[in-house]
Amino acid sequence: MARTMRNVAAPLLFLNLVMYFIVLGFASWCLNRYINGQTGHPSMGGNGATGHFLTFSILAAVLGIVSKIAGGSHLRAWRNDSLAAAGSSSIIAWAVTALAFGLACKEINIGGWRGWRLRVLEAFVIILGVTQLLYVLLLHAGIFSSRYGPGYGDPDYGIGARGAEPVPKGGGVTGARV
Repeated sequence: MARTMRNVAAPLLFLNLVMYFIVLGFASWCLNRYINGQTGHPSMGGNGATGHFLTFSILAAVLGIVSKIAGGSHLRAWRNDSLAAAGSSSIIAWAVTALAFGLACKEINIGGWRGWRLRVLEAFVIILGVTQLLYVLLLHAGIFSSRYGPGYGDPDYGIGARGAEPVPKGGGVTGARV
């Protein structure tokens, strides 16, 4: 079952990584136009929530990309110690993505004319809010049972298997005395 969770989390990690790069590109372009005062551009537009939405979208994208780097390392190792880094960074990325998600909903609710790039960015942030939450839940499934992957409550972490004798360095091979 742990391999199943790993096999489901890997494509989701890659999908989220690509989507975060797309969000970073669109949000950077839109923020550049917004700062330059070019909100009348045919593919820009916006309303009162646009500035805040773009700021949190860029922050969510950068944190999401960094989170996916730690997540890739965890999927490669699939151990408790790598889970700590991947899990904590993914929760922070999801929290900021949830803030951007809320601002996207607010921007849609306010209405007004918004260009196609801003609407695409809103859609990607909303989709990422859901897929990042799913990714966080898959990473932390080991909390509920060790069948789903490495968990935080492993009592044997760092001490080896139960009943195993420590092996001296050098592979335990003894030399011949002359």
